[in-house]
Amino acid sequence: MNDDELHSAASRGSHAQSLINDELLAECFTKLEEAYIATWRSTSFEDVQGREKLFIAINVIGKVKEQLGSVAANGELAKAEIEELVRAAERKKRFGIF
Repeated sequence: MNDDELHSAASRGSHAQSLINDELLAECFTKLEEAYIATWRSTSFEDVQGREKLFIAINVIGKVKEQLGSVAANGELAKAEIEELVRAAERKKRFGIF
């Protein structure tokens, strides 16, 4: 990745981490998941299509959480790479290797 891509990934990672840590968003995910599960449990035996849609909705919540986690992890990797590039540049500057 070039510098712009690294900084973008780091910024996106920080944003994703702040969303993961956001209490309101976590509460929304929890309430949605609970509502979907309660509705799923109360479906009739014949409502296969309804249960399938609810099953998908429940899994989508998990996928969104996974994606946020992935973006946050990629951001941490990008930050580490930026820090290493800065350290390498400082070493080169210190030892006159330009």
